[in-house]
Amino acid sequence: MAKYESTERLGKAERDVVTLGIAVAAIILFVATSGSVLPQAIRSILGSGRGPDVILVNALLLNIALIIFGWRRYRELTDEIHERRKAEEVARRLAETDPLTGCLNRRSMARATEQLRNACLDRGEAIAFVMIDLDNFKQVNDMNGHSVGDRVLSEISERLRNRLPKDAILARLGGDEFAYVVPFVPNRMELIDQQVASLFDTVGATINLNGAIVDTTMSIGIATDGDGRSDECEMLDAETLMHHADIAMYQAKKQGKNRYFWFEPTMENELRFRNELERGIRRGLETGEFVPYYEQQIDLASGDLVGFEMLARWHSPELGLVNPEIFIPVAEEIGVIGTLSEQLMARAFQDARQWDAELTLSVNISPVQLRDPWFSQKLLKLLVKHNFPPHRLEIEITESCLHENIEMVRSMISSLRNQGVRVSLDDFGTGYSSLEQLRSLPFDRLKIDKSFISELRNADASSKIVDAIISLGNGLQMPVTAEGIEDEKILEALKSMGQLKGQGYFYGRPEDASQVKERLRKAGKLTDQPPTVPATSSSEKSGGIGETTARQANRF
Repeated sequence: MAKYESTERLGKAERDVVTLGIAVAAIILFVATSGSVLPQAIRSILGSGRGPDVILVNALLLNIALIIFGWRRYRELTDEIHERRKAEEVARRLAETDPLTGCLNRRSMARATEQLRNACLDRGEAIAFVMIDLDNFKQVNDMNGHSVGDRVLSEISERLRNRLPKDAILARLGGDEFAYVVPFVPNRMELIDQQVASLFDTVGATINLNGAIVDTTMSIGIATDGDGRSDECEMLDAETLMHHADIAMYQAKKQGKNRYFWFEPTMENELRFRNELERGIRRGLETGEFVPYYEQQIDLASGDLVGFEMLARWHSPELGLVNPEIFIPVAEEIGVIGTLSEQLMARAFQDARQWDAELTLSVNISPVQLRDPWFSQKLLKLLVKHNFPPHRLEIEITESCLHENIEMVRSMISSLRNQGVRVSLDDFGTGYSSLEQLRSLPFDRLKIDKSFISELRNADASSKIVDAIISLGNGLQMPVTAEGIEDEKILEALKSMGQLKGQGYFYGRPEDASQVKERLRKAGKLTDQPPTVPATSSSEKSGGIGETTARQANRF
């Protein structure tokens, strides 16, 4: 609309009626007056007649002045129109292109895609919309500065121009995201596969910018209005193609990056479910839908209950009871895992205050939380707020945390242990911990991953790994917990390997707070009500609950 109005104004300027009328009238009057004045002036000069009428002479001079004015005004208008057209062309180019790379921008890409799609439709061709996102580009800016990042984007755009066919349309959609659209014969989709595959070697090659070495990888998504199974082209507009390519690109990111995917309808369903999960998680944090469940931890030698591990569960009104394997990764990605964990720990501290003082509480800590330099202070503040004894808390961190920022993790562990909190290394054997890290980091316990424990029911050779980990723990003076005890055979094998703590479905499924409270009430292990039998009799009859439990807990 604005462009139409601007063009209309220029058109009116070109047809300036006033200036045109003045010029035409001046010319007509000039012809009329000069036809009378000039002959009389010539005769007067020759001495054969009297001079021209003064009024006519003045009129002639006025006509000449008006003609000069009109001409100058016409030239000025012409120059002004020319400058305006140049300015509007520059403004249009700036509005349609990315100033850094010279590619089209997101807004103009949609229009250019529609134009190419319509042209290809007349020729019986389809178009492929290819979305390209550079992996981990934020690290390039963080490590080298934004100026280097801009040069990398310019280099990538130039490599794309040199690699793509001449009839391809290239755009930078924003940030580190590029896209191009290219025509192809509907039943020759493999040509697009070959073209995209070649980009990983050419466009994604190492970039050397005056000594700054930048390695880039790409995640690519492709969408098309021709499915390759027939000569018919599905009528999809540019916005839909862009949306589909974006979904396919997200799938490439999810599957490990540095790869490409064609869009499939199931991807959209998955993304829609993902968006619903995100909204549900945010709502659940506001309404208290996330609750702690507890899995028993047992002294394998005596069979005594020595504590619980807190596990997260989501009571979703739409999805029912959701396991953490589904919502924890999403909560980490959208940046709410810290809030979620604090809510769960606050409720767990309240629940565990009612338990026997000898029972411990284990809590898993996300690697994302350990990137927060204030995590240890936040945890200690939470303990003080809920008046929960630090020596009853054991946090569990995974081996992957040790490789991101080991010095910060070391500082956090030391700070927490100084306040009495115990720290265990979870899922030991599945990561890349070195013996030096185990020796130097102040861990209190090792937890053997259940994937190793489950093998104990099979070949005898599998037990050697578990036996080696237990021996390592003994050598480092670190008690060991075995996860995933699911049957009697596994339990008996572990008992023969030494003094261990264990947990798993053999002892029961995780329970909510009310179920745990009822279990402890029956065992006389609640602090808010008297035990059902005298403490001494309880110790004798139950095989160690009471003093025996305290002695066992001190060993772990």
